[in-house]
Amino acid sequence: MTPAAAAAAAMRMRLAAPLLRQRAAILPSSRTLVAYRNSARAIHSSPPEQAKVVPVYGTGPPPEPPKPAAEFASSTSSSTHPSRNSGAIPEIKEGTAADPWSRISRRKRQAAMLRAATLPPTAGSSTAPGGIGLKRRFWKSVNVATNNDMNEIHLDSRPLRRPDTKSIIRLPLTKPSLASALAIEWDQLVSAQQATKQHLIPLTSLVCRALDIADEDSLGKTDIRNAITNVLLRYLDTDSLLCWAPAPAHPEDGRNDAGYTLREVQEEAYSSVVSFLTTRVWPGVTIVPVLDETSIMPRQQEPGTREVVQGWMLGLSAWELAALERATLAGKSLLVAARLVVEWSGDGGNAVVVQTPEEEKEMNSHQNNTRWGVEEAARAVSLEVDWQTTQWGEVEDTHDVEKADLGRQLGSAVLLCAGQGATDVSANKAKL
Repeated sequence: MTPAAAAAAAMRMRLAAPLLRQRAAILPSSRTLVAYRNSARAIHSSPPEQAKVVPVYGTGPPPEPPKPAAEFASSTSSSTHPSRNSGAIPEIKEGTAADPWSRISRRKRQAAMLRAATLPPTAGSSTAPGGIGLKRRFWKSVNVATNNDMNEIHLDSRPLRRPDTKSIIRLPLTKPSLASALAIEWDQLVSAQQATKQHLIPLTSLVCRALDIADEDSLGKTDIRNAITNVLLRYLDTDSLLCWAPAPAHPEDGRNDAGYTLREVQEEAYSSVVSFLTTRVWPGVTIVPVLDETSIMPRQQEPGTREVVQGWMLGLSAWELAALERATLAGKSLLVAARLVVEWSGDGGNAVVVQTPEEEKEMNSHQNNTRWGVEEAARAVSLEVDWQTTQWGEVEDTHDVEKADLGRQLGSAVLLCAGQGATDVSANKAKL
């Protein structure tokens, strides 16, 4: 480098020194940048701290492997091993798994345990708390007895009583089928302990529900009636019969073997039930679908519809109201439950237009002597489930169990509200 060039370079450095010092004062140092980079973290990045693995605090040698029980342990000595004993028959020790008598005794003990598990604890059983348990059952026979123009269920000579009030369960003479079914329910119990479980005596619980409503009616109270009515009115806005599936995009898609779509099947069930109710039970009332293909939120019925339905429910008898509650909760449909109660009620179901025997006989003749009952009601509230199971098949121990349980609950509602007329009761009393 020439002296002139070196002098020019030195002059540039002297001129640039104040600018460099100014930039150094403004810009952070390298340590500051490193500290900022370590503390700052973007949203998408993971924390800079690494996971801390919990140290192992266990000390000492590892545990020994599990050993089989004495009765399952087999001899592993070289003297009894077939490959080490020159083909000699191995020795079978008594009490081991190879001993046939040990296997037989073990199976006998298992069979005895299974038999003991199926039987209820007895008074001298050690499995019962304190050595005291409920006997198998304290009655030998169950029958229906008539006392003061009412039916009673007798366990031997003891009348069946309600669990809360301890009063005798008395059924009207117009409900002989209900009395017989209640007697069969108690005759199937094998122990007094089973009588304390409500799921084993569902019909008894339903009868007690109706008797509770009747007791309040005799006292002039309406607490239970109002509570049941308020709950059932909620199902009117979300009735399973009023929620329809959307129509298929293509006319040839989504059809059953008969050539109908799911929406057409739902419309047919809707028209059958609603036309019956608006003709005989709620004349002049319009029931519209609450969930259509263009809506996601259910809509309420027209003004005045809820008041008419509520007044009809408040006018039902105690037996009919309890049956309506059971059927509605079982099928999630107030409309189907209402038609089922009106069809089978011995008191007419509080219907406005009552059919004469001639009209009913003519209607049954047109319908091949079939009556709208439990099977039709169960089919009406299970249209979508039946449609899906027809296409994809049933789930074992799920769909079949739900179908049987639905029929059981709807059948109990029919038993509760069904009855005979006054002529049939008089004939039965004359036979007695």
